[in-house]
Amino acid sequence: ERERERAEADQRRMRRQYPKKGSLKRLLSLGSRRRRWEVVVAEGDVPCSPGHESPAPQEPLQEGHSPHKPTWRCFPYEEIHQATNGFHQGNLVGSGGYAEVYRGVLQDGREVAVKRLTRASGEPQRERDFLTELGTMGHVRHPNVSPLLGCCIDADLHLVFQFSSHGSLSSLLHDEQQQPVVAWKLRHKIAVGVARGLHYLHRGCRRRIIHRDIKASNILLTADFEPQISDFGLAKWLPSEWSHRTVAPIEGTVGYLAPEYFMHGVVDEKTDVFAFGVLLLEIVSGRKPVDGSHQSLLSWAKPHLSNGATGKLADPRLRGDYDSDQLNRLALAASLCIRAAARWRPSMSEVPTVHAIFGLICF
Repeated sequence: ERERERAEADQRRMRRQYPKKGSLKRLLSLGSRRRRWEVVVAEGDVPCSPGHESPAPQEPLQEGHSPHKPTWRCFPYEEIHQATNGFHQGNLVGSGGYAEVYRGVLQDGREVAVKRLTRASGEPQRERDFLTELGTMGHVRHPNVSPLLGCCIDADLHLVFQFSSHGSLSSLLHDEQQQPVVAWKLRHKIAVGVARGLHYLHRGCRRRIIHRDIKASNILLTADFEPQISDFGLAKWLPSEWSHRTVAPIEGTVGYLAPEYFMHGVVDEKTDVFAFGVLLLEIVSGRKPVDGSHQSLLSWAKPHLSNGATGKLADPRLRGDYDSDQLNRLALAASLCIRAAARWRPSMSEVPTVHAIFGLICF
């Protein structure tokens, strides 16, 4: 009952503060839509989806935040159409229930990934997804967060990103054709990079960003295998005065969902921390969050964590070729992050925890 009352209070507050539904549709209906969007880009005032706050100039900056003007731009449809060879199937690099992603090459030679929203549930939902990702990523700038290059609102809804030449962490870990086995040094580098990216989202932005879908397929890898957090379609803003949000419906990926989110829709930084803990176990073990026999990675790993048998967590394909100290640190991190009670999980910004997990590294 208290959760329901809290959710209703959240919704009433959102209705008072946030843009109304259909804002994108009204914007697109104007004859001067491109000029208006270019003004939006220049002023750095990206419209946010319902349930997301527009940046408030009077709010104090979060720890470590440096304000950025958005650097993305509006692409004409002709440019992205040409870049992707007319959205040719040969350029399709990924697809899901919400979008298709095409590889493309711009006129200046840059490789890009063009995300075309394809959700079948109707135009309003597509608008919300588009505004969510655009409004979130438009002001984010960090080496471990996938950079947004721009958008296109002609003909359909598109987002343009820097192309990640090594694909996703999921394909790196789980592709049966992947040769050779992912080395330990690279696994550790990826774990640390994702931690830095999450720390930035939670503490380095004007408004805290809760990703809500941290998983291996949403970690993209650059040419030098630097991990970048991507896909902000489910992201939520969390104002500094709010301890959490309550959302519905529950969205995300089975195997990564924190208990309080899965059962009650409660969202805060600890939602991402839990998913990060699962991701750490996935990186260490090479196992999927849920395997073909429907056994969860957590149910398999917890006995080893409880018994201190961290060596049994290591991917057998490594054949013992790993740094034992680093393995112990990652195992400790995972055990803290996957605690059932959110209040007992660390935050990404707790310096003692960061030191205990990764050693003396600089965030």
